Amino acid sequence: MSRPQEPHRPFFPFGNPFRNISSRGSQLSPRLHGQLNAFEETLSKRLQKLIPKDKDDVLSLSWMKLAMESLYETHNDIKTLIAELELPVSEWDEKWIDVYLDISVKLLDICIAFSSELTRLNQGNILLQCLLHNLESNSPDRFIRASSSLNSWRQHISSKNPRVETCRPILDSLVESLNMPEVKNSAKGKVLMRAMYGVKVETVYICSVFAAAFSGSAKNLKELTIPDTVLWAQAFNDLQTYVNAEIRNIFSHEEFTVIKELDAVNACVKNLYPMIQEGLHDFEVESFKSSVSDLGRLTAKLSQGLDVLSKEVDGFFKIVLTGRDALLCNLRATGSFPDTQCRGEI
Repeated sequence: MSRPQEPHRPFFPFGNPFRNISSRGSQLSPRLHGQLNAFEETLSKRLQKLIPKDKDDVLSLSWMKLAMESLYETHNDIKTLIAELELPVSEWDEKWIDVYLDISVKLLDICIAFSSELTRLNQGNILLQCLLHNLESNSPDRFIRASSSLNSWRQHISSKNPRVETCRPILDSLVESLNMPEVKNSAKGKVLMRAMYGVKVETVYICSVFAAAFSGSAKNLKELTIPDTVLWAQAFNDLQTYVNAEIRNIFSHEEFTVIKELDAVNACVKNLYPMIQEGLHDFEVESFKSSVSDLGRLTAKLSQGLDVLSKEVDGFFKIVLTGRDALLCNLRATGSFPDTQCRGEI
């Protein structure tokens, strides 16, 4: 998975995101108001669904899967809205194009980093399988081998992924440009930019949560301030307040890992560690068997969760890439980028 290259385009500073969408310039027709409201109401409901029912759901792979699904659906909705607005690329202001291209290329980089980390975590499962194989064998040196596998797993999981470290400056740059271009003469453009603002806010926030989880650092977690004029403001603020508070609480305990399924595996490994290092006493045999069984179950759950989340990240990468490709192809067709390939280097 790698991101495409893009032609160089200048960066345009954007206007105030708190500006009323119809304060001047083209007024919105009832149809455009309806399209915008439908988009924002859907986004609000989607954000509400992400508010965990229980604090233990925060940073679980199952919740992270739902969050990535939500991003996919929101980006799919913006593609649908663009089509419904019947706003051909030839009529797009250069600022709108820059917004879309700037967001998409950075999101592709973030997706690559997330996929890299999920692959790394999945590689750790191979070491867990070796650990389980050694623990379940009858070999006289099984504990020596198990100890080696266990130490290798802990060292692998606790290591840092350089690609994940690149997410922070990318997210910082997205936050700095987290506003809407001022649109003066196009009612459809106003709708498009306000909708894209919502897409960008949800995307930046969710990606910051993922970056915090994968890096083990709360410094990657963003606290975004948004205008109360958007229909999804309350839902977003509720989500951000709840999730950020719980994530900071998790980090305050300095756990080995903050991803719930991975932490559960580690807790089981810690329980087995003294038995592996010191050997079994007769009274520990049943406890040992139970712990090995638990480790097998938790390892299988972790592996399944990582696989499912990897597919969701890949799906998000693809929808961002296809949207970007479609825009570049349309720009090429209109002569805006005469030398641009319809598909970037992948």
